[in-house]
Amino acid sequence: MNSIVLSVVLTLLIQAMVSMAVFTPPVLAPVAASALGLANSSVGLSTAIIYLGAALAAPVSAGFIARLGPLRTSQVCLLLVALGIASMASGQPLAAAVGALLIGFGYGPVTPSSSAILNERSPPHLRAFIFSLKQTGVPVGGVLAGALVPLMMHAVGWRAAALAVAVASIVLLVLVQGARGAVDAGRDRSATIRGMRVREPLRMVWRHPDLRRMALASFAYSGMQMCLGSYLVVLLHDVAGFSVTAAGAALSVAMTGGIIGRIGWGIVCDRGVPPRILLGSLGIAMSLLAFTMPLIGAAWPWPAVLVLAFCFGATAVGWNGVHLSEIARVAQAQAAAATGGTLAITYTGVVFMPLLIWGAVALGLGYGTGFVLVGLVTLSRGLSFFRR
Repeated sequence: MNSIVLSVVLTLLIQAMVSMAVFTPPVLAPVAASALGLANSSVGLSTAIIYLGAALAAPVSAGFIARLGPLRTSQVCLLLVALGIASMASGQPLAAAVGALLIGFGYGPVTPSSSAILNERSPPHLRAFIFSLKQTGVPVGGVLAGALVPLMMHAVGWRAAALAVAVASIVLLVLVQGARGAVDAGRDRSATIRGMRVREPLRMVWRHPDLRRMALASFAYSGMQMCLGSYLVVLLHDVAGFSVTAAGAALSVAMTGGIIGRIGWGIVCDRGVPPRILLGSLGIAMSLLAFTMPLIGAAWPWPAVLVLAFCFGATAVGWNGVHLSEIARVAQAQAAAATGGTLAITYTGVVFMPLLIWGAVALGLGYGTGFVLVGLVTLSRGLSFFRR
């Protein structure tokens, strides 16, 4: 099999699996939260813990990737998310919090690992498309979570549904082992802990104007992406009165929009649209869609909900591949370190932005108001791409 095809398939499968693990708690929330004695809106806290772990793990991943190889690092990530989902299935609040942190530790290094695999194998004229294609693994994971987890919940209960996701992660870990020799052939067995320090990747990103601007934008955009993934199901269930299955289907539609958006925006970028213009336009678009969320109610027709979900996913989820390909292009040989440093800022946004919605709900302002607050942040970062 061609090297780039094998690389894309491997990274896409791994990205989809760990993303499914991340999107599983929000889908479980309407049923699992009551079993844990928590409010449905507490799913924002779970999301914050997951991405706190990811923010801590991403910037130190470059050293692990250098020493273990990017595919072995990805296998470790699959193991961590499996342990995390299994811990959440215990039904104990403390174990669920620990499980969310383990999922984050597993999620953080996956994208730097895939960037290391793809950067040296991607032709320059197809870079944005290849990175965008791989990043469709994130919304693919969301589609799988939104479509399959509710069905498993109804069939075998929420705990068994969570354990099924954990088992799937272990199965994939075993299946990709056969490619490890080829993918990790260039690993540096002498790499030391010194290469795993946090500050160097962050300094690299912050000192480079282009990397810094993209990192700050990703803080806002990724926060909006996770707010959509974390709160769409709960909003449609609690506010509009749709069933968990129907709300999960809307999440799948949003993630389908993200899949199409990631591939489409990658093609648009490779055809000559400057990444700066494209990323700024997507930020403005996702903000305008967020401003419509307070209008959703029981009177909304189902097709309108699905159209909104699709467009929201195409923008709030679709930006990521172009963003990562541009980071890799700018950083070149230091793509893994630059990606890890940028993702530390990205995941910090995912920690804090969903808390805006959680806080708005806690204050009685509602989910819609929370989305407006998040939209104001993404709007400011989208407009920043149009300033000199």
